[in-house]
Amino acid sequence: MLSNNDPIGVFDSGIGGLSVANAIFSLLPREGMHYFADTGRVPYGPRSRQEILQFSRQITQFLLDQGCKMIVVACNTATAAALEDLRSEWPDVPFVGMEPAVKPAANATKSGKVGVMAPLSTIQSERYAQLMNRFAAGVEVIENPCVGLVPLIEAGQLNTPETHHLLEDILHPMLRQQVDTLVIGCTHYPFVLPIIRKIVGDSCQIIDPAPAVARQVARRLEQHQLQASPLNQPSFHFHASGAVPDLSVFTTIPFQVENIFTLD
Repeated sequence: MLSNNDPIGVFDSGIGGLSVANAIFSLLPREGMHYFADTGRVPYGPRSRQEILQFSRQITQFLLDQGCKMIVVACNTATAAALEDLRSEWPDVPFVGMEPAVKPAANATKSGKVGVMAPLSTIQSERYAQLMNRFAAGVEVIENPCVGLVPLIEAGQLNTPETHHLLEDILHPMLRQQVDTLVIGCTHYPFVLPIIRKIVGDSCQIIDPAPAVARQVARRLEQHQLQASPLNQPSFHFHASGAVPDLSVFTTIPFQVENIFTLD
């Protein structure tokens, strides 16, 4: 039986989903949280849909076993591969997933050219194709799978020459094609937004979906009447299937780091 003061479960292939967790914490500070980083199997991008679905089921079950009242799939790749299956498997659990912000980008562009930074598995997913068909008609979309960027971010290289050079290689071709709106299609990428903004300057609007996801979490909690009490004293727990990064680099949420779990 779900209870209002039960925590929210959030998971990602690694630490990228902390960008979403940060937005949820900022908007809903009375909500407790269990965060699972699948650092033992990151990145998800090169993996098959079946693998990602298996991982997502394992992690969802783990978070539900911790008493979570809602699951936030804070990973674009896992959302595309697994969200609908998770909702079918646990119909009584509210789920919130990620969605590349194709619609707001298509509405915002003046040049008619939108850049999308997203893992290849997201770009090739049926969910992404449906978004493109529904909202991006008449808009030219320039995509880049950002190969190598997630491992740099996972390693805490948020402001190194290597990260700068990789982002320049990703963004300069988009700018040359007159992209004026940029979609951040992976939860890891907001951690390098300062570099992205420096490279694109004022010529490009950047759409980060994390704040919108936090607002959707608030709406779903209200729909299910699961908002935490204003007097709730929340706790925050961080779990990982592999190495635990220096969390102070990525978040100010006062996480307690629990045991590292290996999921087979």
